[in-house]
Amino acid sequence: MKFYRAEQYQASCEDLFLRYEREVKNLLPNARVEHVGASSIPLAISKGDLDIFIGVESDELEAAVQILTTLGFKEKVDTLRTSELCMLESRSSDDVAFQLVANGSEFEFFLIFRDKLRADPSLVQQYNELKMSCEGLSQDDYRRKKSDFINHVLTGA
Repeated sequence: MKFYRAEQYQASCEDLFLRYEREVKNLLPNARVEHVGASSIPLAISKGDLDIFIGVESDELEAAVQILTTLGFKEKVDTLRTSELCMLESRSSDDVAFQLVANGSEFEFFLIFRDKLRADPSLVQQYNELKMSCEGLSQDDYRRKKSDFINHVLTGA
């Protein structure tokens, strides 16, 4: 697993986010579309991918899944899927994922985590150190370590 410093990837991720934000808002005008993930956090290192939070009303989530597939996305396999959360990944060469979330659900933690890191540079430093320690690990091992860190940040434990 390779990681990039913020100056190596964040500007291009921001440009890509702005493009997808326009496209999503054209299809889902009432959706909340927010840049999340490492690329949205100043000075965070990353694999260079882009994560986009899309919040919709719970009764609109399933229809939104179908609508977003028209942008060249498909449901991500081997990930949590509920009536309040659907992860979508790009079929194109863009390394982009949508976190389609029911507004008001527990899955708004994507926003909470982002905001906690934006507010605390020491958390960003810890997150960067964790990621660097994962170079050479499997994707599953990386995800486990990252999940533990996210839980730590969200619970304050």
